[in-house]
Amino acid sequence: MPQPTGPSPHETAHNARSAHPSNPVHTVTADSLVTIDFGPRFHRRPDHHRSDRHCSDRHRPDHPRSDHPRPPRPRRHPPGPYRRLFARPGTRAFTVGNLLARLPMGMFSVSAVVMIAGSRGSYALAGAVTATGLAATGLAGPWIARLVDRYGQARIAVPATVTAVLGSLALLLCVRYGAPDWTLFAAYAATATTPNLGGMSRARWAHLLRDDPGALHTANSFEQAADELCFMLGPVLASFLTGTFFPEAGTLVGAVLLLTGALLFTAQRATEPPPRAGTGTARTPLRIGPLLVCFVATGAVFGSMEVVTIAYADAQGHRSAAGAVLALQAAGSCAAGLLYGALRPSGPAERRLPVYLLAMAALMSLPLLAARAFDSLWALAPALLVAGMATAPTMVTAMTLVQDRTPEGRLNEGMSLVVTALLTGIACGSALGGWAAEHVSPTAAFVTPAAAAVTALFVRLASRIASANSLHTH
Repeated sequence: MPQPTGPSPHETAHNARSAHPSNPVHTVTADSLVTIDFGPRFHRRPDHHRSDRHCSDRHRPDHPRSDHPRPPRPRRHPPGPYRRLFARPGTRAFTVGNLLARLPMGMFSVSAVVMIAGSRGSYALAGAVTATGLAATGLAGPWIARLVDRYGQARIAVPATVTAVLGSLALLLCVRYGAPDWTLFAAYAATATTPNLGGMSRARWAHLLRDDPGALHTANSFEQAADELCFMLGPVLASFLTGTFFPEAGTLVGAVLLLTGALLFTAQRATEPPPRAGTGTARTPLRIGPLLVCFVATGAVFGSMEVVTIAYADAQGHRSAAGAVLALQAAGSCAAGLLYGALRPSGPAERRLPVYLLAMAALMSLPLLAARAFDSLWALAPALLVAGMATAPTMVTAMTLVQDRTPEGRLNEGMSLVVTALLTGIACGSALGGWAAEHVSPTAAFVTPAAAAVTALFVRLASRIASANSLHTH
């Protein structure tokens, strides 16, 4: 029988006692090789500790290198400007409420015209009532905005909104139950107390982002895109409600949306700018007079383009498609506004505004060229889409100048004066565009919005030249 060639058990025990903990002991039993490791034992750690230990052990000389390297971690793209904007606490909440309250701004006039004309059989009466409300809004808006600056948004906006909602409901009841015509004027005039919710939202952004001009540019661009979206969807929603359900449905839903949105907006007190108690007596000059004239001319672009497009569609036998074609102009402006907000424009707004006014004057000639060259509503539609793309950058830059030149304690008042100037321009542009469409031709009437855009450019250039001469003289 062969003798075992390995060490004896006594020798194995001796080797085990004398072995260093880091050196394993080898022995042979029968036909098996046995390795005994007397090194320290560690408890198994959780996976994240093991991975940390593995990462640190890789730098040790005795650690074997892995043949399969760990895949690189995917790069995280930095959040976009709009995502950073709405990551600020409270911004999403007040924006949702504000958008709900602004949507009826494009609903009330259409709903009132359909409701009054359907009940009384007179578009002249319906137009006169809505014109009265427009004039009352131009007079009451700056006064209400001044109260908002002095006493705070929540204290003034809530009762003013309730008054406007009651005026809308009174108009609905007067039309429904055949009240005298003069009651329609009185009821609709009460809706002029509707606060400038878009201006109040811009005032909140200006307060929150007063130390971040880049983010404020993004916020102003978003607000302009929201304006275009509300004025694009508002008439569509009003037409759907009045045509599908009953003539008063548009006014009723608009009143509910206005009240609900205003309450949600004003409930966000953490983002509300503080009131300025001294604004009632401190008559700090706003220094936006020339800008207001420019806004009047810009409003004339909007008002004339709307009336002329409707007249042109009617002459082409597609009057029902006029709303969809006009929505393309608002869609182009909305898309351009969102894109403009994602960019970082170079140079001050004072220098950029004439450039954008020039672009608007050039693009507003496209509808005229399309109507003359093709004499087709379907050729006019893409021209309006492209022409609308110059509107948002122009309005955003002009609003930035208004914020720069308006004292912080009177920002709502300055914004309300801008709205009044726009409404004045819309009324004048509607009258001029309607006259040209009736007395000249619907095609030639597209000269009106192009001429209004050129006027806005000349007004801005003249004011800059006058300002430069005044500084040179002093």
